[in-house]
Amino acid sequence: MNNPDISLEEFTAEAEAYLAEHYPRARRAERRFVWGEGSDEVRVFQEPDPEWEADALPAIRAWRRGLWEAGFGWITGPTEYGGRGLPGVYQRAFERVVRGFEVPGDGSLTVSLGMIAPTVLKHGSEQQKRYYLPKMFAGELISCQLFSEPGAGSDLASLSCKAVRSSDGTSWRVTGQKVWTSGAHLADLGEIICRTADEPRHRNLTAFLVDMRASGVDVRPLRQMTGGASFNEVFLDDVPVPDSARLDDEGNGWKVALTTLANERNAMGHSAFGGAGILSTERLAELVRHAGKSGDPVVRRAFGELLVSLRAARYTQQVMAANARAGDSPGAEVALNKIALSDNMARLGAFVADVLGPRAVADTGEWGTYAWTSVILGAPGYRLGGGTDEVLKNMIAQRVLGLPRAH
Repeated sequence: MNNPDISLEEFTAEAEAYLAEHYPRARRAERRFVWGEGSDEVRVFQEPDPEWEADALPAIRAWRRGLWEAGFGWITGPTEYGGRGLPGVYQRAFERVVRGFEVPGDGSLTVSLGMIAPTVLKHGSEQQKRYYLPKMFAGELISCQLFSEPGAGSDLASLSCKAVRSSDGTSWRVTGQKVWTSGAHLADLGEIICRTADEPRHRNLTAFLVDMRASGVDVRPLRQMTGGASFNEVFLDDVPVPDSARLDDEGNGWKVALTTLANERNAMGHSAFGGAGILSTERLAELVRHAGKSGDPVVRRAFGELLVSLRAARYTQQVMAANARAGDSPGAEVALNKIALSDNMARLGAFVADVLGPRAVADTGEWGTYAWTSVILGAPGYRLGGGTDEVLKNMIAQRVLGLPRAH
């Protein structure tokens, strides 16, 4: 299965055969959006029912395990860690084939595979890479990101969660609190940044991989004003962590964190433009028509400005995606993608609120109106996730444009 000389056509045929053997063909694409038909739910953050999510997890793990055994679990990954070692074009070809089948997908594994795994690949020891990476891509280990704290959100370097080394140097004890942790309730493993010394900022932090099932780890859901609970707070009380689970050298935690955050912003930025869901041009146009405002010049202008912003975000993302395909690691410039996403979400929330007026805050039972409340309330959260917009603008100014730091 792991033939590095396989042609793209042979690979595509192989993927088609595997999926056809294990999963049903997807039904034909649904017809165009029709106002009033189906569910009118629209959300910024996915907030699945906890029981449904727990029931779906075994199928997701089985999906990943099957892909791994068939040679499709990590198509572009290094062969020495179980990957297939193929170019990115093969991964994109596989994704096109997958769209023709009804599969569980990787929805619960975005953080694990898109943020934590690349960090382990870059900063992990040889032993860590050989142990963790195959288990992560095979769905055996699901990971989360333990960074933000109640007193250290935008200023991550000021975190207070501590890790104290044992007298024999073989282990650590971690104590502290983390917040806004996506998927912590599902995770087996967490990448955590801790304070380990009294050195100056950025040189006093160390990264670890902590067992989320270990004694002293307490995961609690955080209820949002949308009504959902897609994030968690995590309490760590004297949690044991072996030194073999330390990522990179002691004191290099900030460097490790920057790698993870760059991958997070890159992953978030991929949502900066979409053809479906809450960013669907067709759905927004129908909303304007249904509200009786298609002839309002102010609304028409706002709608046009929103579409221009979405299109610009898509083109920016395409440029950075091309850079990634060329082998470039995500740098400070990926902050543009994330800023574009949060800006588009804010524009979307404001636009929908203006179009709907009172119908956005009072549930009359009318299809496609009050349902937008979760978007209006959830959109501001994107200004915080992956680093606040203000922090990212400073990053772009200093690291991309070369402007001096403010004094």
